[in-house]
Amino acid sequence: MDSQPTKLATSIVHQATRRHFFSQCGVGLGAISLANLLSDGSSLAAAPDGTTDPLQPKPPHFAPRAKRVIFLFMAGGPSQLEMFDYKPKLQEYNGQPIPASMIEGKRFAFMDSSHRIDLLGGRQAFAQHGQCGAWVSDLLPYTAKVVDQLTILKTCQTDLFNHAPAKLFMNTGTGQFGRPCLGSWVTYGLGSESNDLPGFVVLQSGPRGPRGGAVNWSSGALPTTYQGVPLRNQGDPILNLSNPSGITAQQQRDLVDRVSQLNLKRLVETGDQEIATRINAYEMAYRMQTSAPELMDTTAESAETLAMYGIQDPKETTYARNCLLARRLVERGVRFIQLYHTNWDHHGGPTENLEKHLPEICRDIDQASAALVLDLQQRGLLDDTLVIWGGEFGRTPMGEVRESTGRNHHIEAFTMWMAGAGLKPGLTFGETDELGFGPVGEKAHVRDIHATILHLLGLDHQKLSIRFQGLDLRLTGVEPARVLQELLV
Repeated sequence: MDSQPTKLATSIVHQATRRHFFSQCGVGLGAISLANLLSDGSSLAAAPDGTTDPLQPKPPHFAPRAKRVIFLFMAGGPSQLEMFDYKPKLQEYNGQPIPASMIEGKRFAFMDSSHRIDLLGGRQAFAQHGQCGAWVSDLLPYTAKVVDQLTILKTCQTDLFNHAPAKLFMNTGTGQFGRPCLGSWVTYGLGSESNDLPGFVVLQSGPRGPRGGAVNWSSGALPTTYQGVPLRNQGDPILNLSNPSGITAQQQRDLVDRVSQLNLKRLVETGDQEIATRINAYEMAYRMQTSAPELMDTTAESAETLAMYGIQDPKETTYARNCLLARRLVERGVRFIQLYHTNWDHHGGPTENLEKHLPEICRDIDQASAALVLDLQQRGLLDDTLVIWGGEFGRTPMGEVRESTGRNHHIEAFTMWMAGAGLKPGLTFGETDELGFGPVGEKAHVRDIHATILHLLGLDHQKLSIRFQGLDLRLTGVEPARVLQELLV
């Protein structure tokens, strides 16, 4: 009858003895690991269990088409009907109520479907461009010139219609907090090819940050080694990166080494992977004291390159400069780069209407987005770089209120585009009905888009998982998701 207490006591003794062996025994494995790693004062090369730095390159599940990703995130919900989804019938029926059958049972962020909701015709001139004949409006003249390099998805769908949860869904595959984002999954699955910069970098532009903030680039249940690292455009690229006044580089190196020794000792004692993250963070920060300022210094770029991106001043803090930085990050081996450009929320107010404000924000991003595609192509980097453009949802074919110049949030159909490795250039995927409300035929749900991105990187979305609180978490969750084979070469 005392077998259970005996087993418990035996377990406690075993754990205490094992902990003593690893952490205090002078000839234990912990001491051997510590001595081996730090005897020459070099940076951390391996964890005590013999595993390599978590950001070192890892083999994919199968041969990849792409090695890295640049995600141009247009936060706020860009209006596809003003830019990519040409609907002459919508203009013809402008001001008339939308057919009740279309909106029956649908949910909108700021509309009540029981009231009259009038259609809002587009005011932009559209034309077909390139050999592929893709429709693009006059708001995006530079993008129109590169359509033969783009793969345009017109029937993207999502599940959530408010900004913060929809951004979270586009980034993590769920509206729940605490799940890893796409960039974290990619660096977890593949590591990084950069020794001196983080594997996952975030750049921001626009009047404010995206709704939801840092949860959009959080590592969630994954170790924080894999979370996105925001780089600032002014001052130090990362806060507190520079040495304090009077501290030499050698003194800083000595400090990092001593702190790493203490952290590694604690890691051996506890096995807490967040301590390994802390060790790697110190090492990365030390290396970034040189690499980050060099990255951010774009003054050495040619005048032709700066002009192509539309950069007037190489020190400016704009989306255009961030696009140039994205190319420089790719050249330095960073695995996942995400650019957020905010203020695409066009409901029809004095500062958020489609007539005045949408053209302004399109001018912010059009030339630089197209230049990034061309620059990568000219340098031979587009062959193994995946570029993605899009927001968390789109815009309704109805005005938000009668005689409005704004549109509501729309999850039934919106447009994104991709370019680069493994994709069919010049392809337009999917078509919407004559009013642009919903798909006719092929659809691209966010989960399908995630599965396709991972597939291009050589990762199987059903195998890329982590055990957390008794569940196997995946980016695509447990709902049906498919690789969009129609997009692939």
